Amino acid sequence: MFEVVRYTPEHLEEWNLFIAQSKNGTFLFDRRYMDYHADRFSDHSLMFYRQEKLYAVLPANEREHTFYTHQGLTYGGLVMGTEATTVHVIEIFELLNQYLKQHDIHKVVYKAVPWIYHLIPAEEPLYAIHRTCRYSLLERDVSSTIVLSRPVKWKKDRRHGLRLSRDHGIEVKRSEDYAAFWPILEENLHTNHGVKPVHSLDEILLLHQRFPKNVVLFEARKDGQMLGGCVVYLMSQVVHTQYISATPEGKRLGVVDALIHEVLCTYPECLYLDFGKSTETHSDMLNENLIYQKEGFGARAVCYDTYGWEP
Repeated sequence: MFEVVRYTPEHLEEWNLFIAQSKNGTFLFDRRYMDYHADRFSDHSLMFYRQEKLYAVLPANEREHTFYTHQGLTYGGLVMGTEATTVHVIEIFELLNQYLKQHDIHKVVYKAVPWIYHLIPAEEPLYAIHRTCRYSLLERDVSSTIVLSRPVKWKKDRRHGLRLSRDHGIEVKRSEDYAAFWPILEENLHTNHGVKPVHSLDEILLLHQRFPKNVVLFEARKDGQMLGGCVVYLMSQVVHTQYISATPEGKRLGVVDALIHEVLCTYPECLYLDFGKSTETHSDMLNENLIYQKEGFGARAVCYDTYGWEP
């Protein structure tokens, strides 16, 4: 019933069109996004056809006989059209395991697309994995999400920060000045976490150029000086805060609270605001200070799950 084909650049237009029309895909699966760091991964994405029509795609890479979906993405998994059914998705996973055995794959690490990114219910793969794979739950990361139609009241310190920013005349607006924000972000991540941003300045500029409506920067300034910023990824129904950072002065003046308030006001058509994960070290450690801040805005837990099995 199904045929599996390995993705090649010749499939780019067909792949991207399918992602745009899928029920659980986001622009992160568009090849123009995925391929910005193609040199870091050995791509092994798959396309599943039924009666010569593309039915589902699986963004993936291979490393040391392990099949990942996908190491360069926060979430992944099988992306399907609205016509996908449970029985057919079970067949796809049976075919997938056969294919991987034939290609000397010894292990699968499968990230699922969190349900908040589904335009309509799309958890057929989770049941298919249960039916066809001797799987284990490798990681369960916790993200924090606001349901915009049912907001939870901000905690007192977050409301205080917002009032403080207004009292000090903080101006928040959309911006193109990534070059001014990136040193603030880099310094904040280095000081507080000992890490660098996932994207370099050149990479985020490239992604903004390719996806100007999806990769958006908000800035906070006082007297013309940038004190903080927030990069958001805009999906069909989710606005995701990719990066939030402020200078020490900006933190003192509540610019993070002002930035989040502006983002919430800018995208009323979205269903969710997703702050992203607060777990570290393969989900075993919870950054309690980080999740406290997110929950202060009324966000509550959504899990990002990763499964593993041998084909």
